[in-house]
Amino acid sequence: MFTPANVFAALLTLIPFLASAFFGDALRRRIQPLPTSIKLALPAALTLPYLVVNLSAATFHWVWFFLYALLPIAVTLLLQQARQVDPHQTGNWRDYLVLLTLGLAVDLRWFEPAWPPHLAVFNKMLLLNAGIYGFLFIRELSGVGFDLRLRLSDLRIGLREWAFYTPIAIALGLSLSFLHFHPRWPSLSQLAGAYLFTFLFIAVPEELFFRGWLQNLLERRLSRTQALLLTSVLFGLSHFNKRALHFNWRYVLLAAIAGIFYGRAWRHDRRVGASAITHTTVDTLWSIWFR
Repeated sequence: MFTPANVFAALLTLIPFLASAFFGDALRRRIQPLPTSIKLALPAALTLPYLVVNLSAATFHWVWFFLYALLPIAVTLLLQQARQVDPHQTGNWRDYLVLLTLGLAVDLRWFEPAWPPHLAVFNKMLLLNAGIYGFLFIRELSGVGFDLRLRLSDLRIGLREWAFYTPIAIALGLSLSFLHFHPRWPSLSQLAGAYLFTFLFIAVPEELFFRGWLQNLLERRLSRTQALLLTSVLFGLSHFNKRALHFNWRYVLLAAIAGIFYGRAWRHDRRVGASAITHTTVDTLWSIWFR
């Protein structure tokens, strides 16, 4: 429902996400000189969308408010400590604890009951913003590639990996009866809308988490191939809980294989935009013709 409060909350959610994606370096230069107390308290502002939506809908609860305020601060504090004890960014247990917490919170939908059911996407984006603030502006993790000023090389690499994966996915998915072809042609506006929504709200968040943060950190402890394969397996397992009543091993298998090609796209130039294009194209093709 597009109420003024919901639209305003969406803007409050998207502005930090998009500002970080397009002006991350400039923001980092402004945030770093701030006193530590301000830097640690600043992510509490991520509760504003929750306040706007739930006060308007008369569904506000203090418990959810405090959880949304404290979790980003805890993420920031842990990553501030990780920066101090691990200045060479080889990967610290605090990095992985943050990733585990944010990943499970999204995948198991711990915070979704805080929202009206049709607005649960806010939860994912708020947790993503907490991670962005912690890893990009506090931890200053290098090599993430979270820059949505897309290049032609992002498109070329992203579509190349999509072309490599698609025949495998279609052949395996049809043989496992996971994919079912639906011959129809959507309107150009439907196709463009589905692609843009998938890119912003599914592909970029997941690619930033799994490739920009997780695979990036694992490469500092493992070989590139080991990091790619482990990240792909974890990416596949993250799809076990997509509102299914049972463990869908076919979905997990295809997602894990897809993760290999998404990871290849990211690591070519270490660009989230490239792997997000692969991911978006795969998901859009699946949602329109093979769901």
